[in-house]
Amino acid sequence: MICLDEPNEFIDFMAKYKDWISIKKLGIRDYTKPEDIVYHLAGIRGTLDGKMYKLIGIDTAALDAAADKLSKGLRKGYSSLSSAISGLGSAEAKNAVEGSCASNNALRPLAETYLLAKVITNLGYDICINQLQLSKIFPDLKPPKAPGRKPKK
Repeated sequence: MICLDEPNEFIDFMAKYKDWISIKKLGIRDYTKPEDIVYHLAGIRGTLDGKMYKLIGIDTAALDAAADKLSKGLRKGYSSLSSAISGLGSAEAKNAVEGSCASNNALRPLAETYLLAKVITNLGYDICINQLQLSKIFPDLKPPKAPGRKPKK
């Protein structure tokens, strides 16, 4: 017997590694819109992006600070973007990259990738689809509220 409420397709993402747990589920039904699916997948990608660099041993806090310095005072615009990216070749940026992966210098290309992406994000651009962009384009897509106490009315 087929239950009409059961999804005919689904996306399930579950991860448990040490103290990190992530569970993202979406039942895809006939009425599910493509933007709902993309929104869900962007959430999974965002979760993974934030975790992968840390799991492999890269000090993302150091790279975040370097990216903040490179993009400080710059406005959103392609000329600002080119200025910030040219700063990636500075000694200060190179030292931040080396320091962020001091335990394993082979991770340097990954640290450089993280720093570049962070600088681009700080200037208001994004290289991938994210949930914030989608919620601006499709106002009915709202990020889920964090679990916890509900405010009294």
